[in-house]
Amino acid sequence: MKWKGFYILMSKINKKAVIAFVMGIVLICTATGCSQKKKSRDDFLKVGIVTYTQDDPFINAMVEKVKEDLKAMESDDMKIIVSGRNGDDDQRNQNELVEEMIDAGCDIMCVNLVDRTAPGKIIKLARQNNIPIIFFNREPVREDLMQWDKLYYVGCAAEQSGVMQGEIVADYLAKHPDVDKNKDGKIQYVLLEGEAGHQDAISRTDCSVKTIIQNGIDLEKLSYQFADWNRGQAENRVTQLISQYKNRIELIISNNDEMALGAVAAYKKSGYGKKEMPIIFGIDGLEDALEAIKNGKMQGTVYNDKEDQAMEIAKLVVDVFKGNSLQGHNLNQGKYYVSQYKKVDIDSVDSFIGR
Repeated sequence: MKWKGFYILMSKINKKAVIAFVMGIVLICTATGCSQKKKSRDDFLKVGIVTYTQDDPFINAMVEKVKEDLKAMESDDMKIIVSGRNGDDDQRNQNELVEEMIDAGCDIMCVNLVDRTAPGKIIKLARQNNIPIIFFNREPVREDLMQWDKLYYVGCAAEQSGVMQGEIVADYLAKHPDVDKNKDGKIQYVLLEGEAGHQDAISRTDCSVKTIIQNGIDLEKLSYQFADWNRGQAENRVTQLISQYKNRIELIISNNDEMALGAVAAYKKSGYGKKEMPIIFGIDGLEDALEAIKNGKMQGTVYNDKEDQAMEIAKLVVDVFKGNSLQGHNLNQGKYYVSQYKKVDIDSVDSFIGR
């Protein structure tokens, strides 16, 4: 009867409070090993990581690197506990998760926003609870990041990736005039965009195409398709384009590697061999994309240095928590860490595989 009464009581408690309670117990048990050994609160650094989705291989790989780097920074005086969740592509859901993790006792939050233009709720929660936040990969607008001195951003400049992608494409076309299969002096192309209105998608698209044109390449647009950064959606879009344009597509420019790999899969399933496929370029440097470049199924990508960004996030977490000086972090305006992209083609791909 006692357990029945307890169950009835718990069923009446607010769901959010239950989740926060459970997460708090998990953090405490993880930190102490549920042992009798006493430690002060300062012996533990509790880090919450919330991403925009669980379906982004690049973000997942970066988060795993952050966890590895934080684990390596543990000492006898400080144990680091990391708790990870994802927003399931819903900003309201992500806001609630951040609130739950703060309530559960996280000391610092690392947030990969669902909507880079809507961090207001998260920033308000952080300020109210004095919890520093490191945003990563999806950059909040400047006005939001400047609201409080304990907000930071780690990522790259999307414009740089677009310019580099355009340079790789232009260089490849200059060396391979046979890409112009119909010999009309123009390169017929398709562009796979991440998502409508996303600043990174806009910047990568504009900068890539402009750079190709500025390098003397005459382009003819066949189609722009949104595929939400997703391999499966890109495969579906490109399969439809193959039916529509047949062999007319000579170049596919993709805002990321996942969609580029979706294009590769579409051509493979449609019965095209490597020599019959258009040239395909992505961004991110995923392991699958690097292997595709090595095997001649893709021609290039731009490496988004997840190792560098993960290490910076981990170091920043520890130094902010300890109150250390941040001078060694090379933060622009005391807030921004900007990692550098790197070009990858058939000549350099081996140096990136297996990082």
